Amino acid sequence: MPLDNTKWRDRADRSLTITEQARRAQLIRVTIELVAQHGYPGTSLARIAEAADLSKAAVLYHFPSKDAVVRAAYATVLEGLTEHVSAAVEPLSGAAALEAYIRSLVGYLVEHPAYARVIVAAIAEDEEVTDRPNAPSRWQTVGLLVEAASAAGDHRVGPDPRITAVIINGAIDAIVSEYLDDPRFDTTRAVDELVDLLTRALGRS
Repeated sequence: MPLDNTKWRDRADRSLTITEQARRAQLIRVTIELVAQHGYPGTSLARIAEAADLSKAAVLYHFPSKDAVVRAAYATVLEGLTEHVSAAVEPLSGAAALEAYIRSLVGYLVEHPAYARVIVAAIAEDEEVTDRPNAPSRWQTVGLLVEAASAAGDHRVGPDPRITAVIINGAIDAIVSEYLDDPRFDTTRAVDELVDLLTRALGRS
């Protein structure tokens, strides 16, 4: 899930003191919690300041606007997700890497539902967010894994990588969305079923 953070780097472009780093981290943490609880529209600059026990002026010292704080929170969430998934996928190859991608991505978002809600809110509410569900970068990431599985001989040759990637990403989004609506939803079983379906559909004939 690539993310271009360069245009969101306000004060982070400068060297920050340890105190400033800690304060920014606190504001990001608070914002993640607020967006998860109240959504993007319900997370005001005043509410962020109150939750952090700061004045609005103090928040604006670190971030120029509410949007900037929310984008920093979104970038932080995505960075953690990307690092987690990459660590799970990189040691593996072929079909095992694709399976690890699916399991690690769903597992991380289920373990951190607040992060999932921040991603959903940012995509829905912020036009500056570019890595949307239909962004080329998203299907390309999975498409490469699909191609690698075929090249390794784990999957049959022939399935279109883009179509397969779109289907996989759609299934992942649906599993996470169902869990956010109903925490009793068995995501482990859902992922097992998805992996099994892919194995039977893409397996060597």
